[in-house]
Amino acid sequence: MIRPTHFFIFFLLLVSCNSTPVAIEYGTTSCHACKMTIVDQQHAAQLMTKKGRTYSFDAIECMASSLNQWKEEELATILVTDYLNPKQLIDAQNAYYLISNSIPSPMGANLSAFAKKTNRDELSNSPGDQALSWNEVKSLAK
Repeated sequence: MIRPTHFFIFFLLLVSCNSTPVAIEYGTTSCHACKMTIVDQQHAAQLMTKKGRTYSFDAIECMASSLNQWKEEELATILVTDYLNPKQLIDAQNAYYLISNSIPSPMGANLSAFAKKTNRDELSNSPGDQALSWNEVKSLAK
């Protein structure tokens, strides 16, 4: 027989370990890494731990440089903003990245993420632009 207190405890455990994104309140939320207020909707990033904690960042490079704070097995979800769709957070591992001087980012790395390779490639039009994978982004931050 399940008692109401058992159900309540189970519910609390379920809610506390949730790894879904939390809405970033632009102009209010601070970056976990650099403590700047997050205002740029095209470069924000977020990660969630398996324990259910959410950390928001004002730029992909801030998040990437902070990844060494956690063991890989502690992380549930790593998200970046699709540059062309600022309201959409996408899986960082499946995103396509571009470093381009024509697309400045908050911390100066000029790093942006895209949901589609074709979108990234269309905006990569300067000789110095560099297309990156998630593993290359992580290695830049080390």
